[in-house]
Amino acid sequence: MINRELIRIKVVQLTYAYYQNGNRDIDKAEKELLFSLSKAYDLYNQLLLLIVAVTQEERHRVEVNTARAQREGTEVPSQKFAYNKFAVQLEENKQLLDYAETQKTGWKEDIEFVRKLSDQIEQSDAYQEYMNSEDDSYEANRELWRKLYKQFIQNNDDLDLLLEDKSLYWNDDREIVDTFVVKTIKRFDPKLKSKQPLLPEYKDEEDKDFARKLFRATILNADTYQHYMSTMSRNWDFSRLAYMDVVIMQIAIAEMLTFPNVPVSVTINEYVELAKLYSTAKSGSYVNGMLDSIARNLIYNKLMVKSMSEPRSKKTGPLPQPDRKDAPAESGKAENAEPESQADEKENNKKTE
Repeated sequence: MINRELIRIKVVQLTYAYYQNGNRDIDKAEKELLFSLSKAYDLYNQLLLLIVAVTQEERHRVEVNTARAQREGTEVPSQKFAYNKFAVQLEENKQLLDYAETQKTGWKEDIEFVRKLSDQIEQSDAYQEYMNSEDDSYEANRELWRKLYKQFIQNNDDLDLLLEDKSLYWNDDREIVDTFVVKTIKRFDPKLKSKQPLLPEYKDEEDKDFARKLFRATILNADTYQHYMSTMSRNWDFSRLAYMDVVIMQIAIAEMLTFPNVPVSVTINEYVELAKLYSTAKSGSYVNGMLDSIARNLIYNKLMVKSMSEPRSKKTGPLPQPDRKDAPAESGKAENAEPESQADEKENNKKTE
C-alpha cells in the first residue's frame, strides 16, 4: 500500500524536519521516517474499520426497530443495508480482525460520529436507490459502499478533524490512503470470503529499501548535491532560494543518482509536483528548470548513466566538482536559505503549515 509517491512525501517532510531540529541523528531520523510510513498503513486499516463500524451501527438500529415493530404490529424494517454482502465480508476479514485485535483499535470511542455518519448515509439518494432496488447481488452491494465511501468518508471535514486528533501523522496521508481504500473495495472477491487479502504495508522489500536509501543518500551527500544546485543557479542567488526548494531538489538529485531504474523524467515530475504543494507559487517552474539542467550536466559529465530527451537549448558542459574545503559553506547557505521575497515567504509558510 505504501507506494513511492507516499514515500517521497514522507522523505520531504522528514528531511525538512531533520534540518530544522538541532539534533542531527540520522539513525533516529530514519526510524521516524519508517514510523511515519507505518502510521499511513494504520490509517488505511482505520478507514476500513469505519465501514465495519457503520455496518454494526446499522445492524443495531435494525434490531431495535424490529423489536419495536413486533411489539406494535407494524412492518419490520429491511435488513438489506445492515447485512450488506460486501460489508459483512469486510467485517469477517481475518486480516482486518487481527489488526484490530493486535492494535486494540476501532470506533467504539467515536460512536457519536459513527451515528451521525449513518444518519447522513440513510438520507442519501444512493442509499434510497439501493434499498428500493431488487438487485441484491454482491456487485451491487460492493458498488454501493464504493459510492458511499467517496461521498461521505473521502470528503468529510468532521472525519478530518477526528483523525487529526488521533494522529498528527495522518494530516498529509488522507488523500493517498483514500485511493487505496477505494481500490480495496473494488478488488474484494466474494469467493475469497474472510481470506480476502488486504493491501500489504509494502508491495515488497524493495519499496521499503527505497525509503531508507533515498533518505540516507539525501542527508549523507548533502554537500555535493547542494554544490550542484549552487553551480547551476547561475542567475540566481543560491542563498536566497526558498528553503523547501533546496530540500526538494536535494532529494530529487539523490533519487536520480541512487536509483538507476527510475527514469529522470519520472523523478523530475514527482518533485516538481511536491514543490508546487509544499513551497512557493514560483517553485514548480523553477525546480523543474533547475533539475533538468542538473540532470543533463550529470549525464554529460558521466556522473549518471541515464538518458533524457533532447533539450530545447543545449547548455550542458563540464560540471565543476565540489571543493570539499568549501562544500560545508555551501551547505550552510542552503540550510539557512530564505525565500526570495516576503511575498514568497508568506506563501511558503502558508503551504507548509
